[in-house]
Amino acid sequence: MNILSIGEVLWDVFGDTEHLGGAALNFAAHARILGHSVSFISAVGDDSRGQRVIEKMEAMGLPTRFIHRVKEQPTGIVTVSLDASGQPRFTIHRPAAYDFPELSDGDLRELSSQQPDWIYFGTLFQMSPQAKALTLKLIGANPKARRFYDVNLRENSYNASLVNELMSHATAVKLNDQEVGTIQSLFGWSYHSLEDFCRGGAQKFGWEAVCVTRGEAGCALAVGGHYVEAKGYKVHVADTVGAGDAFAAAFVHGLGQRWSPREIADFANRVGALVASRPGGTPLWSVKEAEALSR
Repeated sequence: MNILSIGEVLWDVFGDTEHLGGAALNFAAHARILGHSVSFISAVGDDSRGQRVIEKMEAMGLPTRFIHRVKEQPTGIVTVSLDASGQPRFTIHRPAAYDFPELSDGDLRELSSQQPDWIYFGTLFQMSPQAKALTLKLIGANPKARRFYDVNLRENSYNASLVNELMSHATAVKLNDQEVGTIQSLFGWSYHSLEDFCRGGAQKFGWEAVCVTRGEAGCALAVGGHYVEAKGYKVHVADTVGAGDAFAAAFVHGLGQRWSPREIADFANRVGALVASRPGGTPLWSVKEAEALSR
């Protein structure tokens, strides 16, 4: 498939160690591992971290054509601390270069000429008016593309109006079980089960697919009215940074392959678990390794 991913690129800072990250960049990297053509749209600063982003993306085989260089803002960073179970806590430093992405009319024409199958976007990036406007422009320029919204709520980086608007643009949505509770509180919804939530959201917004991740417990998934719950895979967790983004790429992959809901859920669980077993948001992995996991 041809996929456009628009969103933040940044460095996850763990003490003295830095890993390239940002949900949209992580998603793009994992989608490429799955064999898809990916164009990534973001911005970096005119600094050493920005140059390292470009070099790292090139080494990963990701095109840098649509990475805007911003002189007035630093390349994004997030300070990450891990709890005893490997769950991350993020401190997001903004404004950052990715808040100021740009595409020329020629860039938009070039991206549209690729006839994208999917456009990926998340929430954090859209808090910037310039970033949100560009995302909506990209969606408007590619009306035939399906739209994948990875909710990814981060502290002080969302509001009810924004989440509602992004949900209304989505064809498929992914979120975690904690975010289900947050969204119900934001909107005053009262669903009594994950199945109820998935079916209710799909009916309200017209989603063709919605998935709720549940950590090592697996996931709940509704596609075209069919609902399944799939058990997860236990691994020794290095950190969970990027695991949800890898899951998202596997989810989109399965939708594109027209797999059954159960096949999609199982494969995405495998990929998410495998990435959680390795440090950083974009570790190397293979489909064979994911398929070899056992419970």
